[in-house]
Amino acid sequence: MLSEPRAGRLAAWGNALLAGLVSPDDAVLAIVGEDAVHRVEGLPGESAPVGLTLALGRLRTLGVTGLRLALPAPGHPLGLSGPPEFNARALDAEQAVVCYGASFGLVPEVYEAGPEGDVHVEVVWHVLPVREAPPADVPSLGEAERELAEALREATEVLTRLDVAGSGPVAEAAVDAYRARAERGREVLAPGYPPRAVRVLELAQRVGTLIVVATESGHGGAVSASEMGARREALRPVERTARRAQVAAYNSVVEERERGVR
Repeated sequence: MLSEPRAGRLAAWGNALLAGLVSPDDAVLAIVGEDAVHRVEGLPGESAPVGLTLALGRLRTLGVTGLRLALPAPGHPLGLSGPPEFNARALDAEQAVVCYGASFGLVPEVYEAGPEGDVHVEVVWHVLPVREAPPADVPSLGEAERELAEALREATEVLTRLDVAGSGPVAEAAVDAYRARAERGREVLAPGYPPRAVRVLELAQRVGTLIVVATESGHGGAVSASEMGARREALRPVERTARRAQVAAYNSVVEERERGVR
């Protein structure tokens, strides 16, 4: 929850590129991030994997006008619309991008090589057909913001009830990671996103931090296997809410366009 999903970067900066708000070079640089290279496989009209710049341009010519994020988990196909084959691949990857305007989806496959401390990461995006249907269980920004406020209270209550202290090296590292991320929060979502989306995403990351603090082993009073399981079960609805809000933030520009706001 603390790390930005690769599918989120592709959706956000792909949307900015499709809207003409950033250059192809800037979009690809932001999408790739610290990875070595990203390629796209299975693109219609291409017999071999191609680079992101060509792929995004080709998707535009195929009718794609927006990109949505999906963050599915077992029993929760968040952001997906089918068919089952695509949903299964997305669930395995725990993330995907669903195109708006044309029936395609992209699922990342990550390859790592090299010694510890010098890992070389390559990503292949597999293009697959998707069903034209509303994405599953994605709230509006307003709904996500209200749900997150309640989830934040619930997470704090759970931490207190399970005797998870907000101190120690694990908690401090998690909180520091969130604070560093929050400082860069306005760089996470690309140009064209409404301020409310940035606010919702930052709050979702804050809730995610509390979940990490609560579920790290060896921290707080509940350290047995059964007590760790109790933590996870108690925080499962909170984690679900945070994921829904994250998807709502990344998908907000497409949802606005679909409603005719812009």
